Amino acid sequence: MSAFAGFRSQIKALSALGVILPALALGGCDQSTAEKSEPLRPVLVAQVHYQPETPERSFVGTIRPRIETDMGFRVAGKVEKRLVEVGQVVEPGQALATLDQVDLKLQAEQAQAEKSAATGTLAQAAAAQTRAKELKAKGWATDAQLDQANAAAAEARARLNRAERSVELTDNSLSYATLTADARGVVTATMINPGQVVAAGQAAIRVARMGEKEAVVAIPETLIGRAKDGVARVSLWSEPGKTYAAKLREIAPQADPATRTYLAKFSLPDADDRVALGMTATLTITDRDTERVAKLPLSALFSQGTSPSLYVVDDAGKVTLKPVTVKSYGSENVIVAGGVEEGAKVVTLGVQKLDPAEKVRVVSSLSF
Repeated sequence: MSAFAGFRSQIKALSALGVILPALALGGCDQSTAEKSEPLRPVLVAQVHYQPETPERSFVGTIRPRIETDMGFRVAGKVEKRLVEVGQVVEPGQALATLDQVDLKLQAEQAQAEKSAATGTLAQAAAAQTRAKELKAKGWATDAQLDQANAAAAEARARLNRAERSVELTDNSLSYATLTADARGVVTATMINPGQVVAAGQAAIRVARMGEKEAVVAIPETLIGRAKDGVARVSLWSEPGKTYAAKLREIAPQADPATRTYLAKFSLPDADDRVALGMTATLTITDRDTERVAKLPLSALFSQGTSPSLYVVDDAGKVTLKPVTVKSYGSENVIVAGGVEEGAKVVTLGVQKLDPAEKVRVVSSLSF
């Protein structure tokens, strides 16, 4: 009976040990898990973005040619042909339109006939002058007769000179019957049609030269100074990512009575063929000497009697206190001129309770 009692006591002891050991193991596991799952401090951050202290100003404008000419015939006449259409590119010397040349050719023939007659008259006058000189030398002619022969010869020479000039003028008029382009450009308007009678100098075809292009915008009077002294760049609506350097070439001497803005023309010396006439563009003007600053919430600033600082959070959640240069203070924001890098994340709330030795968890971010 004693042996059986001893066996029962051993079984009870082993059972008790089996219950205690799992409990101890579970207790140690819970303690390790609790240590590993210690929560990180959540923080609200803002990303640093530097931009010009004076904001950029943008204006919508159009691309125009610097030189756009209304070309016309230098003589009057009836339009025979129009050889170009709107949008067509023309080269120097290319014919744009022609006039009926019938009357001009008749005038040229008439001038040529007058020249032939004047040539014959001069030959007769020169012969008479020679004879008069010979007779005067032999004593058979008087001084009056010699003077008359000299005068007739001089008049004949003058008439021949006038006839020659008339021939040149009629030849020029005949050449003016063909309207030609004087520079490479594109036709932007046609104001004549075949059969139309035009006067000398009347606008016939408008040609925009393909040389320098410019952006035309309306500038308010409060920004005229910035337009003159600032740095301007132009981007096209068709290609927003491409920009071109611009330079103010001309500004209107007085404001538009309706809009109270000044028409400004900015030349585009680097414009290529992608900058087409009539395109819509955005002109951006920035101050030449403006400083780049970042605007952050005032609550992000940390200071305990030393220079102002910011808590910067890295990707691993570690915070670092960095001193910064403050440009100015506002009621809700602070303007920082340097000390932190572009794109850095800084803590914006609860900076007085942060410990640089602890790690944090970013829960949200703000954009400024």
